[in-house]
Amino acid sequence: MSISWLIERFNDFSDLEAIVYNNQSFTYRHILEYYHKWTQIVAADNVKFGEVVAVEGDYSPEMCAVILALIENKNIVVPLSSATSGQKEEFLKIAEADRLYILGDDGHQSSQFSSSKENELIRKLNTMDEPGLILFTSGSTGKAKGVIHNFTKLLEKYKINRDPLRTLTFLLLDHIGGINTLFHTLSNGGTVITSGSRKPEDICEVIEKHKVELLPASPTFLNLLLLSEQYKNYDLTSLKIISYGTEVMPESVLKKLNEVFPNVHLRQTYGLSELGIMRAKSKSSDSLWVKIGGEGFETKIVDDILYIKADSAMLGYLNAPSPFDEEGWFNTQDQVVVDGDYVKILGRKSEIINVGGQKVYPAEVEEILLQMPGIKDVAVKGEPNIILGNIVTAKVNLIEKEDLSSLRDRIQEFCKDKLEPHKIPIKVQIVDDELFNARFKRVRI
Repeated sequence: MSISWLIERFNDFSDLEAIVYNNQSFTYRHILEYYHKWTQIVAADNVKFGEVVAVEGDYSPEMCAVILALIENKNIVVPLSSATSGQKEEFLKIAEADRLYILGDDGHQSSQFSSSKENELIRKLNTMDEPGLILFTSGSTGKAKGVIHNFTKLLEKYKINRDPLRTLTFLLLDHIGGINTLFHTLSNGGTVITSGSRKPEDICEVIEKHKVELLPASPTFLNLLLLSEQYKNYDLTSLKIISYGTEVMPESVLKKLNEVFPNVHLRQTYGLSELGIMRAKSKSSDSLWVKIGGEGFETKIVDDILYIKADSAMLGYLNAPSPFDEEGWFNTQDQVVVDGDYVKILGRKSEIINVGGQKVYPAEVEEILLQMPGIKDVAVKGEPNIILGNIVTAKVNLIEKEDLSSLRDRIQEFCKDKLEPHKIPIKVQIVDDELFNARFKRVRI
């Protein structure tokens, strides 16, 4: 039984609060009841071992139970969220889904599909007689890739006991960070606390009302939280940890977070859809230097690029070539600098802008621009140029309306003693559209 150890823990935790969903509290006993209900539904629906089953829903106790029942039935699970509903048909096709369960507060709907298993990785996992997980990457550029994991290997790390915490589910369940939040919290007897909205004021309200101890979020969201100043309107003293990852944290945002939350430990995390989430230790709350690795992970630096080998690594991409070398190393494409056992992540190599032979990291420029008065958010990327090869461009969200010419002049003046000339944006656009995706990760397209 793949999850017998987890079910045993749920029995031990039976009277503890497991999930707060729609402001309603559910114990571990409730999760077990839903789990037994869904093992019966799966059997009644004749869901065969190895079938690819997509499940659409939020962090409800029923959603957790469905995932557990499908793992026990050795199915390949494809979690879907409403935030990526526009890509659902594409994801179902890539995953070669056999059926879909859509969960709602008033019950569930099910659909079956005629799907021949043409993908060799799906067939390989079936022959291994193991449950699987399919996620889709959400890189800041490029098309989503289907990632397939052996679910048993992913779950192995959660057998190690950690502190139980009341954790807010900011990261979506169809993201490796969301899966990590769910299983890390529940395997330790903590409480998963959901929010129907990810607006700063609503997140603050949930933290106050349900005494949230751990807030996992992206730097983009944390910057919006600071700009909103909603933290002033709520009692957030229950917070013990704010963890951040998925993208480079601007140093100015980290500094401000330390000022606003002096009694909260700020912890950088590191993980990839392809490898899972690994242990990470920040040098301090105000430092971007982090030590990564831990049980089941190896790291090395080659030409300033971080490479990782993981026991929990994916089997491969469903719709792209394997990224692993012959020894199993994965090129993260993250450029880093090293200080002893610690690394500082500068950004993805693919996003580096080459201006006349000189490197420009988008995150470095964004870091400076975010310090400017009146700028709410910014995304920097390169644009081809006949003379220089590329120039630096910036899309900007403003707090209040401003003339483009005035903004350009302000950017030039503000940056002249903070950035080298080739790093200062030549082209500036004022946009109203959000510069981040459904996972609150900055998009540079």
